[in-house]
Amino acid sequence: MEPRLILVLGDQLTLDRAALADARPGVDTVLMAEVADEANYTKHNRHKLAFIFAAMRHFRDALQARGFTVEYLTLDDNIDSLCDALDQVWNQEHFAEVVCCEPGEFRVQSLLDAWSTRRAVPLKWTTDDRFLCDRDTFSDWASGRKQLRMEYFYRLMRRRYSVLMEGDKPAGGQWNYDKENRKGWRNKHTPPPLCASENDPVLDEVISLVNRRFPDNPGDLDTFHWAVTRPQALERLQHFASHCLPLFGTYQDAMAEDFPWLYHSLLSPYLNVGLLDPLEVCEAVEDAWREGHCELSAAEGFIRQILGWREYVRGIYWYSMPEYAQRNGLEASAPLPAFFWNADTDLHCLHKALDQSLQLGYAHHIQRLMVIGNFALLTGLDVAEVCDWYLGVYIDAFEWVELPNTLGMALSGDNGLMASKPYAATGKYIQRQGDHCKHCRYKPTQTTGDGACPYNSLYWAFLHRHEVRFSNNARMGLAMRNWQRKPESEQTAILAWAGKEQARLAPARRAT
Repeated sequence: MEPRLILVLGDQLTLDRAALADARPGVDTVLMAEVADEANYTKHNRHKLAFIFAAMRHFRDALQARGFTVEYLTLDDNIDSLCDALDQVWNQEHFAEVVCCEPGEFRVQSLLDAWSTRRAVPLKWTTDDRFLCDRDTFSDWASGRKQLRMEYFYRLMRRRYSVLMEGDKPAGGQWNYDKENRKGWRNKHTPPPLCASENDPVLDEVISLVNRRFPDNPGDLDTFHWAVTRPQALERLQHFASHCLPLFGTYQDAMAEDFPWLYHSLLSPYLNVGLLDPLEVCEAVEDAWREGHCELSAAEGFIRQILGWREYVRGIYWYSMPEYAQRNGLEASAPLPAFFWNADTDLHCLHKALDQSLQLGYAHHIQRLMVIGNFALLTGLDVAEVCDWYLGVYIDAFEWVELPNTLGMALSGDNGLMASKPYAATGKYIQRQGDHCKHCRYKPTQTTGDGACPYNSLYWAFLHRHEVRFSNNARMGLAMRNWQRKPESEQTAILAWAGKEQARLAPARRAT
């Protein structure tokens, strides 16, 4: 019985699944490594680094408690790369092969494949069964379709896993209750407090390490509250189902000046590193609905994000890579403004979303898409720079989920693969969804002149700039007609004002 070396990456922390499904305690060796290249390939938020390192170390302890031999290399062991970590442990004894679960990033898969070829070491990839749709199944579904739309994939997944179903029909008679889940924030409720765990010695040690090694990275670790073990993550799931789910759907698109978390689950980090299973999360939410604890619209809206959107986005990523990462359909090239790293902007909604993202490593989907992403879209910020920012800043960001959501949804840069229309909006949308505008010097009802909300003129300039591209887009027809109906003098004034705002907020890159 020859031993195998099982490489467990930092986002693969699930016992008895994937590469660990048939692992043999006392025979196989598990390798886990905190390496410099993975910590530094983008400017990761300190919340993200602390969360992953602490979760990895607790997972190491859980494996050892099961009798596994674990070779664990910490960041202070000064190992540069995963390949260097493999070299160090592979040379210690004879292993039959290296086993690793499919990684979440194309970059990592290419890196390890190259190492295997260079070293002539057998490398066995195992399917990542922590997802509910494997790569091949998604590819088979997508192949030959003229358009890929999440809604049809979502219905397929609902049927496959019998989630929110009554026989072969959707519960309640509808597949989608999104129209019931779009209320803006009007300060009528006080969200429940965060579910937090006391720090343990492992987490304290990691926080000290991250503060010491990454002093210039964003993230205030004095506010760290994330779960770092599976039992803690299960507590967070129960807290969400009990305290937040009833109003989750109602306010899932809302933005609140004083409540960064609102009624959101905050479960995506635990799903994305393997501390929670997506099906158990969906089933917990469905159980809450069937027990009368929440409306069907709330349960369906949440389950669609997990069973539909999360699986769909991963499928798009692997179906389209590596070419996908090079797309820039709108030819956006303006450099990322400095205020993306310090939140020093007088657009109050943007300041709040950026500051929260930088300090907490978190923002909900509307802040990411319709405030930060909308600004980046309207001003034509460089796609690669924006994607790199999103990848580093958010605690739940791994490229499989970040890239399609940023490049495709937020920046409309993938030629319509992810979304049938650009998610562009004026300041009036932001006003409807929250209370930020009350604290801003700009007026969402004004398009030009001093005090005009920059989102307004930039929105119309965006439509004008891409008029030919979107002229045949049915979902853009009304917006385009509204622009074309404006008198020429008004169009000229709007475009002139938008040019000033563009130069002030996101000037074009200078020629070299």
